[in-house]
Amino acid sequence: MHEFMVRVFGESIGDLLTDSFDKILIPGITQTIPLTIISFSFAMIIAVITALIQFANVPVLRKVARIYIWIMRGTPVLVQLYMVYFGLASIGISIQSPFAAAVLVFSFNEGAYCAETIRGALESVPVGQIEAGYCVGLSYLQIMFRIVLPQALRTAFPSLSNSLISMLKDTSLASSIGVAEMINATRKAIGISYEVLWLYLEVALIYLLMSTLVTWLQRVWERKLNAMMGKGIEKHA
Repeated sequence: MHEFMVRVFGESIGDLLTDSFDKILIPGITQTIPLTIISFSFAMIIAVITALIQFANVPVLRKVARIYIWIMRGTPVLVQLYMVYFGLASIGISIQSPFAAAVLVFSFNEGAYCAETIRGALESVPVGQIEAGYCVGLSYLQIMFRIVLPQALRTAFPSLSNSLISMLKDTSLASSIGVAEMINATRKAIGISYEVLWLYLEVALIYLLMSTLVTWLQRVWERKLNAMMGKGIEKHA
């Protein structure tokens, strides 16, 4: 009897996970991954601009940048999602698309964290390289984009990759405003089967696989960057 129950239970759970796998994975491919890539791309643009503003040390702009970072880092992402998608409608600003609202929130939220990472990396570049840039006739912007920023981004790359992985997982919060990502799909599957534990384990495994892929890509790119830096040093030796 015990063996029969184990076999039946195992088969039913196996069928459930098999049937639900594509229903969870497809939203991951069509919603979670695009949401992560688009949001992180915008976040990087925001982060670089914010970090450069702080590095330039223009008093007023630096203060604005610090206030932005303070607010984004000091409030929960979930609250920010609710404020943008539900709250703004109360003052006449309506964002119809939950996906667009999620992109907006994740971009500015992650941009604040990445800005601090890039700022620290910018400050690690020796001042002598900036002075050398001025000596050869480069402008401030040329020095930033040709000399300082490439080195800073290389230094910040591991931390930024970790931020990307964190954002991938944080996109699960977008289900709270109706984005049809993996958590949303999992809840629908649970509503039909009532198998809470197994389905959440399945979606956790899918997130783990995605995060593992990003980690692998991070290591590949790190090796390439190290190789490029090594060739650059040999070239100038």
